[in-house]
Amino acid sequence: MNKKALIIIDIQNDYFPGGKFTLDHSEQAGAKAALVLDYFRKNKLPVIHIQHISVKEGAFFFLPETEGVDIHECVKPLENEIVVRKNFPNSFRETNLEAELERLDVNELIICGMMSNMCVDATTRAAADKGYKCTVVHDACCAANLEFDGIKAGSTEVHAGFMASLGMFYAQMVSAGELVG
Repeated sequence: MNKKALIIIDIQNDYFPGGKFTLDHSEQAGAKAALVLDYFRKNKLPVIHIQHISVKEGAFFFLPETEGVDIHECVKPLENEIVVRKNFPNSFRETNLEAELERLDVNELIICGMMSNMCVDATTRAAADKGYKCTVVHDACCAANLEFDGIKAGSTEVHAGFMASLGMFYAQMVSAGELVG
C-alpha cells in the first residue's frame, strides 16, 4: 500500500505581493495549497514543508533572518510538522528530506509550491528518479516570467510548459479540487 506525504515547496513571503520576488498568481496558488494542506491535516497524513534559504552570492530574496524567508501564513507549519531547510532548487540536495521520508515509510509524494519552473521542477524530477510516485497539484503551484534569447514567456505559459513536461514522465497532474474532492 502506498503511504503518501504532502511536500509544500517554498511557499514563502518573498513570492507574495510586497515580497522581493513577487510571482504572478502566488495568492491563488497559495490558497489551493492551503486546501490541500487542510485535507492532509484532517486525514492525519504526513506534511513536510520545504523552506529555501538563499546563501548564493548575489541572492536578493529568501535571505536569512528576513521576513521574506518565512513560510507564508497560508500554509504556516504546525509545531508537529516537519520543516526541511534547503539552499538549492532540489529539495533532496544536502538536506534530510529523504531520511524523513524513509522514517515515515513514505513512497508517494503529493507536491505543490513555488516556483513551477525551478524548485518544484527540480524536486519532482529528483523524487521520481529516486523511485517515489509523484503527483503535482498543478493549481497549487505558480511560475515566474522568463526570457531566453530575446523570447519572453509569461508566467502562465512558463507554468503550463513545466507542468506539461513533468506530466509526460515524472508525475501525475491533478488540481487541488480533484485531490481533495
